Amino acid sequence: MSGQTSLADGFEANRSHLRAVAYRMLGSTSEADDAVQEAWFRLSRVDAAEIQNLGGWLTTVVSRVCLDMLRSRTSRREESLDDHASDRIAAEPLGTDPEQEALMADSVGLALLVVLDSLEPAERVAFVLHDMFALPFDEIAQIVGRSSAATRQMASRARRRARQAARMSNDEFTLQHDIASAFLRAVRAGDVEALISVLDPDVVLRVGGRLSITGKPSVVQGAANVASGAVRFSRHSAETYLTLVNGAVALTWMPQGEPRSIFTFQVADGRMNNIDIIDDPDDLRKLEVLVIGR
Repeated sequence: MSGQTSLADGFEANRSHLRAVAYRMLGSTSEADDAVQEAWFRLSRVDAAEIQNLGGWLTTVVSRVCLDMLRSRTSRREESLDDHASDRIAAEPLGTDPEQEALMADSVGLALLVVLDSLEPAERVAFVLHDMFALPFDEIAQIVGRSSAATRQMASRARRRARQAARMSNDEFTLQHDIASAFLRAVRAGDVEALISVLDPDVVLRVGGRLSITGKPSVVQGAANVASGAVRFSRHSAETYLTLVNGAVALTWMPQGEPRSIFTFQVADGRMNNIDIIDDPDDLRKLEVLVIGR
């Protein structure tokens, strides 16, 4: 058996692992396949005698290809929030290829994919390789071009964010995301009827003193009342973002990128219910807000 034939056999033996690595980094089965194919092209141009650990070599190559793709994706993105993966993932159904569906339905949920897409490229690679595939930080540092200590810190930051998505099922995340998106679209359009359609008829809204008309905490009840009140705040909607807060989808008003109020909600029978608006500065500082779309 020739050296190149042996490499080809070894590549096929590692293909599913490489696709799993690439998918978790890129969040796209088609891009993952492109990254794996590029790894094969690079493998076909090297001497088999130069590779001592084929699995490790291929993982390193695929990781570097994915890092380049993530950096290219970031540099192309003129309006990163409008092009965010949360919208792409929520809108696209799974493919018909059973292998693709199995990959999509693996341990990476939709919420975690959205969190991963919000990370810087090097952060995402460090987190995926260490937390999902147990690569040592010394090896990851060589891939991302950072020190081992810096790589450890990047993975730690990514891990804190990923914990927000860990408890959410795909169905739960999609439902919360779709309801929050519909609510925000209706506010921006000033569409009271559309707002009422996503609100539970008996919805209760609790407002903190900073945003209340009276300057004191207040309660608003009923879909029509909540909808009419929400429209009055439409001028702030351009600075309101879809976020993850404490492991749930929320809407956060962020003028100049600083959270000033957080709109949390529960879902009952497919509609928004039990809404709380957090606007106390001390409470806001205790919460980690992760932007996932707008």
